[in-house]
Amino acid sequence: MILIKLGGSIITNKEKPLSARRKTIDNLTKSLKKIKEPIIIVHGGGSYGHYWSVKYDMHTKERKYDIRGVSIIKNSMIDLNKIILDSCLKNKLNPYSLPPTDFMSGNKPISKKIKEVEKIAKSGLIPVTYGDALWFGQNKTYILSGDKIMTHFAKVLKPRLCIFALNEDGLYSDLKSKKLISELKGTMPSISENKMDVTGGMTRKVEEAIKISKMGMNVFFVNGKKPERIVKAIQNREFKGTMFKGKRNA
Repeated sequence: MILIKLGGSIITNKEKPLSARRKTIDNLTKSLKKIKEPIIIVHGGGSYGHYWSVKYDMHTKERKYDIRGVSIIKNSMIDLNKIILDSCLKNKLNPYSLPPTDFMSGNKPISKKIKEVEKIAKSGLIPVTYGDALWFGQNKTYILSGDKIMTHFAKVLKPRLCIFALNEDGLYSDLKSKKLISELKGTMPSISENKMDVTGGMTRKVEEAIKISKMGMNVFFVNGKKPERIVKAIQNREFKGTMFKGKRNA
């Protein structure tokens, strides 16, 4: 079982509202055809979900947000999800769209439902879920990030490995020289942020990757513009990126 997160920054142009990078998406789905084991895809919101989240000042904290914004964000994420599904179908994959409400209750994951997602993946279908605006209860809503979904799924399903496809080669120890960190073992590096990303951007990804690696699973940060690197990471071949080494806590 492989968990793959397609970051919003790779599948959309975050600088331009509501703009999908269709060619990049097609290249990614084409490469997934080479993976010969069950996979689950999680995707971010990019210039779809994040654009409206910023506009309506909606965050990951459960609050009484503008219900118009909630409605628009949900609709926008369905639009982006459809683009991913269409690309999968075009490239002879069998996607199975899975809104987060299928496995979340408020802000709590439902383990039994997540185990069903594994069964779907093992049947030959590819579950495709995404970050979304979710109902919390008592008229409150919140943003569930795709990065958080990765941790929820990893905890229950214990996949062989988790991959985050990014708009960069991985994590850099130095941004100017683009010196790549090839391996991390449970430490939090300092990261500069993109202020537009309401779900925490790279910091959130690193936090979730560290949580997953502490459960004993390897997590790879890979450049989604070079999807062959995803395949190489899965096939245990030499690849360029950052690995969070899986290490169980004693």
